[in-house]
Amino acid sequence: MTEKIHGLIQEMTLQEKASLFSGLDFWHTKGIERLGIPSLMVTDGPHGLRKQAAGADHLGLYDSVPATCFPSAAGLACSWDRNLIQQVGQALGEECQAEDVAVLLGPGANIKRSPLCGRNFEYFSEDPYLSSQMAASHIKGVQSQGVGTSLKHFAANNQEHRRMSVDARIDERTLREIYLASFEAAVKEARPWTVMSSYNRVNGTYASENKTLLSDILRDEWGFEGIVVSDWGAVNERAASLAAGLELEMPGSFGIGEEKIIAAVQSGELPEGVLDRAAERLLRMIFKAVEEKKPAAAYDQEAHHQLARKVARESMVLLKNEDQILPLAKAGTVSVIGAFAANPRYQGGGSSHVNPTKLENSLGEIEKKLEGRGKVLFARGFDADTDEMDAELLAEAREAAKQSDVSILFAGLPDRYESEGYDREHLRIPANQIALIEAVSEVQPNVVVVLSNGAPIEMPWIDRVKGLIEGYLGGQALGGAAADLLFGDANPCGKLAETFPKTLSDNPSYLFFPGEGDKVEYREGIFVGYRYYDTKQVEPMFPFGHGLSYTRFEYSGISVNKQAFNDTESVEVKLTVKNTGAVPGKEIVQLYVKDIHSTAARPDKELKGFVKVDLQPGEEQSVAFTLDKRAFAYYNTDLKDWQVESGEFELLVGASSKDIRLSERVTVTSTVSIRQKIDRNTTVGDLLSDPVLRPAAAELLAKANENNPLASLPADGGDASEMMAAMMKYMPLRALSNFSAGHFTEEMLGKMIEHLNHVQESQGLSE
Repeated sequence: MTEKIHGLIQEMTLQEKASLFSGLDFWHTKGIERLGIPSLMVTDGPHGLRKQAAGADHLGLYDSVPATCFPSAAGLACSWDRNLIQQVGQALGEECQAEDVAVLLGPGANIKRSPLCGRNFEYFSEDPYLSSQMAASHIKGVQSQGVGTSLKHFAANNQEHRRMSVDARIDERTLREIYLASFEAAVKEARPWTVMSSYNRVNGTYASENKTLLSDILRDEWGFEGIVVSDWGAVNERAASLAAGLELEMPGSFGIGEEKIIAAVQSGELPEGVLDRAAERLLRMIFKAVEEKKPAAAYDQEAHHQLARKVARESMVLLKNEDQILPLAKAGTVSVIGAFAANPRYQGGGSSHVNPTKLENSLGEIEKKLEGRGKVLFARGFDADTDEMDAELLAEAREAAKQSDVSILFAGLPDRYESEGYDREHLRIPANQIALIEAVSEVQPNVVVVLSNGAPIEMPWIDRVKGLIEGYLGGQALGGAAADLLFGDANPCGKLAETFPKTLSDNPSYLFFPGEGDKVEYREGIFVGYRYYDTKQVEPMFPFGHGLSYTRFEYSGISVNKQAFNDTESVEVKLTVKNTGAVPGKEIVQLYVKDIHSTAARPDKELKGFVKVDLQPGEEQSVAFTLDKRAFAYYNTDLKDWQVESGEFELLVGASSKDIRLSERVTVTSTVSIRQKIDRNTTVGDLLSDPVLRPAAAELLAKANENNPLASLPADGGDASEMMAAMMKYMPLRALSNFSAGHFTEEMLGKMIEHLNHVQESQGLSE
């Protein structure tokens, strides 16, 4: 294949080469008929295929072909189930093959910096490790069917406000540890065919022409071998973006991009070798898609619908279950209240809007559960198209609640509240829904709320309800999934992939989102999501990783295979989990790592492992995690690499970031010693805390202090000696000369500095 591609490139004219790098139209790459290079179709679809039947539509304004609508990424991530996400990817790949789609545009791995981002429903998590694991599983599933993916939006696409021009100002450590880490493992482990560059600028340069992102990091560091495609309309200057590492501009620019590339080559601004390398990558993908095409491909719509129902069940999160109100008995009178019960909010708006093959609603599925056993009363309760209260609908809901044994209220965010293209302005649900919850709870003590929303909401009404299920945007089978959980035909096993704050102002990005004009500063740094809440000790409404079950799980017997090791080694952590309840259930075991003493600012804890276990009543299972260097490291901007600081780390195992059940301590020794740049402003304390420099420094300092008046102060263990110790710790070396009354000269200081630097050189320490 390589020889064939090289031969084709040699045959191409400059015009033909340049033509490859822009789309043919909205959804197709450009082919070259003369050379037998075909055109491929790409299409939207992180959680369902959105192949347009007609028209150039990127915002979901027109219907696409029928396809299975799975839960959106916000919900999928709450399953914390790599295998299940991979099954979803496989199903999506099958549907792409059936519809002759070569590349599915997704998944989205951007971090949920703020709960206000209008596109958060399309993203997995606030945590880069969980996000990257979910994205990798999704990619592996789709590509197992011979269909490419496009990991998006690279990078720092964390808001919709001014998304095509905003400059995300992010310090290097934060960019590496949070926003790039969300993509890194997905690229390295799953090898997506394409990566999609985002609209925004990153530290002053558009992502589409950011060489640091697209070439230095993505290709050279992470080993990405596919192509980079622009988000639709994201290219600023075409020649600059090609030089930076972006092969494919989408959609078609009707010759504009092509002309700019040709002009840049002819002027000498862009070497033709850049075109050759880009063409080789692009052709490699095109011919791979042709080879992987399955003739007469088809898929089982009903089987995919049942998978969507299973995935929705596994993704929904039981947030509250006061007095064990759930599961409900399949008897008596149940009032089902809320417009979403009959007309479900099951997916987000914009480019991920899917035309489902079928659609369940919760009302109908609840009626099936109680058929011949109980009675169902329905009241619409609110109008989803407005925030205004309707007295008649409210009265109807109160009456239904009075006549029932329990009320199930379906609430959440309407379509108009969250979508691609704009951000939310607050975290509230509509006023008419709040009024409905209050009205129903006044006449019915047994209220269960099922939420449909793409992101966290504030819950001033939380104390009025006994049961609460977060359904997110559950896809076309959310109705049956919700009914299965409500009546105990399935046990809730999802856990939150993001923190739910009590109020918007608790969120760490609150003061800095969405920025001023075309600039947004990520001043909260690495303290995103639970990293902030746990470190700052801000109590959330529901913590990261939280989720209840109809059974109970006991954690015991944590152990490690080594207590001390260096950063080139890995450590295995084991424990036992037991189902101590009366029904089968699945538990998501989470492993966090805490650096006990660090010279760098670090969060209270960071997620570094998770596993989902399925246990029968009384059954127990051993759970194992393997942690390598990255589990203990932070990104050292001076070293330009990941560094582990020698010292103790705590391994924390729990059911959420706040519910830690077991812990174990290990000692990790760094194999990288960093050389201090010693000069006249290096402090005494820094020298004495360095294991390499301490012996020589102590000897030299003793000599330097022989005639230092401060050194002769009485060391009586009282305030004076403590003050002296504190002053000396942070005293720059130049001050030794200042306070020596002329006995420690500048020449002597220079020799001390020279000697200490020589000590480091002799040890071969890294700069």
